Amino acid sequence: MLTSEKVKEVARAAGADLVGIAPMERFEGAPKQFDPRYIFPDAQTMIVLGFRIPRGSLRGIEEGTFYVSYCGMGYAGINWILQPMVIWQVNQFLEEEGYEAVPIPNCFPWCGISTQTGELREGWSRPVSEDKPGPDVFVHLRIAAFAAGLGEIGYSKLLLTPEFGPRQRLACLITDAPLEPDPLYEGPELCDRCMLCARDCTGGAISTDETVRITVAGREVEWGKIDIARCTESFQSPPPEHNPFLGDPSPVYWYGRALEGARGCMRACMVHLEEQGKLRKRFKRPFRVRKPWRIE
Repeated sequence: MLTSEKVKEVARAAGADLVGIAPMERFEGAPKQFDPRYIFPDAQTMIVLGFRIPRGSLRGIEEGTFYVSYCGMGYAGINWILQPMVIWQVNQFLEEEGYEAVPIPNCFPWCGISTQTGELREGWSRPVSEDKPGPDVFVHLRIAAFAAGLGEIGYSKLLLTPEFGPRQRLACLITDAPLEPDPLYEGPELCDRCMLCARDCTGGAISTDETVRITVAGREVEWGKIDIARCTESFQSPPPEHNPFLGDPSPVYWYGRALEGARGCMRACMVHLEEQGKLRKRFKRPFRVRKPWRIE
């Protein structure tokens, strides 16, 4: 008999660090273009997988001397290599058990819609019928992870887990397998609204006074309003005081050119959570041992 524990065992053995399971009804009320039930209307379950970002992959950016590790191993390598391989194995296992699953890694080019409003980009696509959203439906993986009980949504809109804080990337599968769901995360609370994520974001992309609120599975979720254009720009090309590159490094870093190194939303948050002793994964040494650098 197929069980949730067996699915989790297979996923962890394949390389996932976190596994959570949500019933599809927890997505009731989602905007049409964001509702994963339109992808597979007969699905009963979403399986959400979390993959840790190596803490050491952030070290070189913290020191300002080595960027390729986070860009390759902490970003693109997880999204483009590790996730698909793990998802394939879980998908194969479900198929051998007689169930269908839709694999959804975090490397799809969701460029036909606004991921903030769900509006279809003009001239890109159109619904195949009046009762359906247009292709492609956008799956909010952080919201999916919240619905699967993996953690909470922090003020930065990143998923925070008790294991890694903000330090994971996400993927999921939607399946018709009837699996026992996990409860929503009940705490202890991780985000204390310290606003370090907003303060340290080089692009000032996280508002300190405007928030977004939604309801997921009867639970209100709130985060700081994100300026996506600023986030994208600073993420790929930080301002000069936080960018040692003189030209455009995109031929070298391509997709994974995460040159800001998630300075506010991930590094500042991670340092804060570790200092508070809130995370289960502990290290012998603190991450931040020197004053953060700045080019004058």
